[in-house]
Amino acid sequence: MRPKLVLFGDSITEESFGEGGWGAALAHHFSRTADVVLRGYSGYNTRWVLKVMEKVVAGVVEDENPPAAVTVFFGANDASLPDRCSGFQHVPIEEYQQNLRDICSFLKKRWPSTVVILITPPPIDEDGRLRDPYGDGSLPERTNESAGVFAKACIAVANESGIPVIDVWSKMQQFPDWEKSLLRDGLHFTASGNRILYEEVVKTLEDVGLSLKTLPADLPLFSALDRNDPLKSFSN
Repeated sequence: MRPKLVLFGDSITEESFGEGGWGAALAHHFSRTADVVLRGYSGYNTRWVLKVMEKVVAGVVEDENPPAAVTVFFGANDASLPDRCSGFQHVPIEEYQQNLRDICSFLKKRWPSTVVILITPPPIDEDGRLRDPYGDGSLPERTNESAGVFAKACIAVANESGIPVIDVWSKMQQFPDWEKSLLRDGLHFTASGNRILYEEVVKTLEDVGLSLKTLPADLPLFSALDRNDPLKSFSN
């Protein structure tokens, strides 16, 4: 049975199987070695997710065959400013941290052998959010400063829990013109932004021993078949 890699998060995860998406790239990368399972919930914050965890994990895998890894990518909605148009999505920073702890604890209790990987909220291009149809056109409902605070809080939870973390907030800002080249609307990723996260996830999975070198291919590779007696390869 192929191992499963579960992508769990908000809209940036939900749309990750779209054209150029980081989830689609992962599915292609592991196309012969692992199944990538999508569990993305657009607009959700950590408070809401905690209420539906049982429904989220139900049917993902059989508990006796837990996923090899789960990425947990929440915080972009939690970091919405409380006094702006998306304030109903806001979660105070201390609650956000406790929610992340509880989410990770739930997953580890359910699947003790599963590697849980936290991903920080991404950076925010405030100018891009002003043009977003969900804004009111005068003030961005998210700021990069707030996203950075939540990113640091996510990293702190990962460090205290000994959980791998991908700091996509810092990583993306290392690139020139990241605001427009990596974010299409100030929040969601362009193809280039998706590529960066994909590469970071692959690197982190390799660090925990999950790579094309360590995961066996499903069924014999075509190149390994005996040309004189191909069926012999399927008898073992």
